[in-house]
Amino acid sequence: MHTAEQLHVSPATPGLVFSGLHASIVDKMGLAVSAGDMASGSIVRIEELEERFGVSRSVIREALRVLASMGMVESRRRVGVQVLPATEWNLYDPQVIRWRLASPGRVSQLRSLTELRTAVEPQAARLAALRAPLADASELMGLAGKLWAAGQNGDTELFLKLDIQFHRLVLSSSGNEMFGKLNSLVAEVLTGRTHYGLMPEHPHEEALQMHVDVASAIQRGNPVDAQSGMLAIMNRAMDEMSTLWDEEAHK
Repeated sequence: MHTAEQLHVSPATPGLVFSGLHASIVDKMGLAVSAGDMASGSIVRIEELEERFGVSRSVIREALRVLASMGMVESRRRVGVQVLPATEWNLYDPQVIRWRLASPGRVSQLRSLTELRTAVEPQAARLAALRAPLADASELMGLAGKLWAAGQNGDTELFLKLDIQFHRLVLSSSGNEMFGKLNSLVAEVLTGRTHYGLMPEHPHEEALQMHVDVASAIQRGNPVDAQSGMLAIMNRAMDEMSTLWDEEAHK
């Protein structure tokens, strides 16, 4: 009997549950594709994968099914398994985002995600100011206060947890179910920035104040201030990472 820790549910195929070994091989293969170790357009045979990862054919086939559901590979009859280009991947899948953030292409992935957030979250904040239930608006104010305290204390993990909750709540409070579904994407980019050392150890007071301003605007029902406040947060994030973009461009 498997314990909860030994089981993994694929985010791409929710009905598929597989053991720790399967999850480990999916992870290794996904990282290999994301990092280009299994290059786009290349053809690999199941026998080669068995040897490379040291597991049975059934484990490889199960892992390939998961990667295929994410658009990363495609089985070709009598040929083998073809690695597909990133344009075919389910780029919104949290696991794909995690693999890309762990790959040498981390900086470009962070840039894409941050640009997407800049396009979406200010609008979500504007709608939240118009639609957020009173309880959500009050919770946002509470989270902004806790964020301030965690930032001042240098409690990185608590700050990350609260920051994820704050941005998730803004997205869900927008009343737009499509925006709400982007919460896992936001969680991954915030987690990636923190765990790869791309966040300031002590968030600047200005950034902390911006979160308070957004929460206050939503609570007051002021869509203009909510939108401009969230845009300021996004622009600050872009500025903080601009050095990375520049370094990447000159490589």
